[in-house]
Amino acid sequence: MKGMNELVRQAQIMQKKMAKLQEELEVKTVEGSAGGGMVTAVVSGSNELKSIVIDKTVVDPNDVEMLQDLILAAVNDGLKKAKAMMEAEMGQVTGGIKVPGLF
Repeated sequence: MKGMNELVRQAQIMQKKMAKLQEELEVKTVEGSAGGGMVTAVVSGSNELKSIVIDKTVVDPNDVEMLQDLILAAVNDGLKKAKAMMEAEMGQVTGGIKVPGLF
């Protein structure tokens, strides 16, 4: 029974660390970009799009599709980087063990 109590205690400690980490990830951000930095998207560790910056030279009313593609690529790049950041941070808390439902 002592071993079970220790396991529960360790699980509770890990749960507290993960909750704290999730709070920290909400304020950490990463930048995704496309078009050589012409479009930049800032995404939080909780996968919230915080901002988009578009260089005015890529705004062409005759080629809206290109701008849409650049925005989409920048946001997807930011989301991919945010996911990688989250996985790396969570991996430190879990010791590299993949816990189902976390990421």
